[in-house]
Amino acid sequence: MKNAAAQQREPQRGLTFEDVWAAMMETDRKFQETDRKMQETDRKFQETDRKMQETDRKFQETDRKMQETNREIRERNREMQKTYKMVGELCNRFGELAEHLVTPNIAEKFRELNYAFTKAGPNVEFFDSDGKALTEVDVWLENGDFVMAVEVKSYLSKSDVKYHLKRMDILRRYLDERHDTRKLLGAAAGAIFKNAAKEYALESGFYVIEQSGDTVQIKPPEGFKPRIW
Repeated sequence: MKNAAAQQREPQRGLTFEDVWAAMMETDRKFQETDRKMQETDRKFQETDRKMQETDRKFQETDRKMQETNREIRERNREMQKTYKMVGELCNRFGELAEHLVTPNIAEKFRELNYAFTKAGPNVEFFDSDGKALTEVDVWLENGDFVMAVEVKSYLSKSDVKYHLKRMDILRRYLDERHDTRKLLGAAAGAIFKNAAKEYALESGFYVIEQSGDTVQIKPPEGFKPRIW
């Protein structure tokens, strides 16, 4: 019992130099670890900032390219509109030529093929008994025995020929309803023909009228037989 009481009265041992040094070293290690982590975090922030700047640069480059593309598209649209306008004007001018070029000469040209047309007129419209428009013919020729419907185009295509075929059926019904027994003929006139369109027109029984200088020419191929509606 005496020994135990003596041990209880013995003062506690204070911190030694080694304890303090060890604590300081541990604190320094933790500071260094914290500094390393902060440096790593800063490096990641810098990397993130660099990537964000690169992304922003790419967005700016993409935006610049899109603006350039939009500018080119607007420029092309302006050029296309100019082209469409020029083509439209050319087509309109040739349409006007139907009256000034085709009409005055066409009767004379057909007279060389033994058709003595006594009347020729441009842009003739046809209506039913109720006043409803049925069709319109660019050039209409007639005499006591024959009538002829001429389709005039600056650029005659195969689809134009097909449409003219439908027009011929409409005209035949129109004449029959009025007991007009004259023979109905058809022709296709154009400043420019594709071979396929020209061949199709001839196969369909249409006379082909082509521009030749300041007049027109009609030269049916050997063996050509016009269709009579």
